[in-house]
Amino acid sequence: MSGDVTVAALPPDFDDWDGLLALIHRAFAYMDGVIDPPSSAHQLTAESLRAKAEAETIFLAYHRGRLVGCGALAERGDHFYLGKLAVDPEFQGMGIGGLLVSQAERIARQGGKPAIEMQTRIELVGNHRAFSRLGFIETDRTAHPGYDRRTSLTMRKTLVQA
Repeated sequence: MSGDVTVAALPPDFDDWDGLLALIHRAFAYMDGVIDPPSSAHQLTAESLRAKAEAETIFLAYHRGRLVGCGALAERGDHFYLGKLAVDPEFQGMGIGGLLVSQAERIARQGGKPAIEMQTRIELVGNHRAFSRLGFIETDRTAHPGYDRRTSLTMRKTLVQA
């Protein structure tokens, strides 16, 4: 599978914002009714993704020309924050998430940052395990505004400099 997948930065002429939005919605749909509060993916629009691309580094995964994954990195202090990591459900479990994380690591190293952080929801235990296998460790548990219980895990991966 990995030989059929390419991961690269968002091209300057990218114009499939509706397709990217649909990919994120498909990838995050399994969370509906599982996590509280609902995923911020529901608040995304094609227009907000375009704006996100101006402020963050977005990268995409393609399988034989079909968009199957994405991620976004935002510079934050001593690290990059990895958000909206998404793999089309039809292609999950095939290593694409790992390829996207590897791309995030390359970008972070090039940007001179020693770590990547991301968040996942408390309820998504499978995500905790998957990110742990990719080298992330839990560093914090936080609550969304208005909640009196922990709703998110922060996970961090310290990068080995090449």
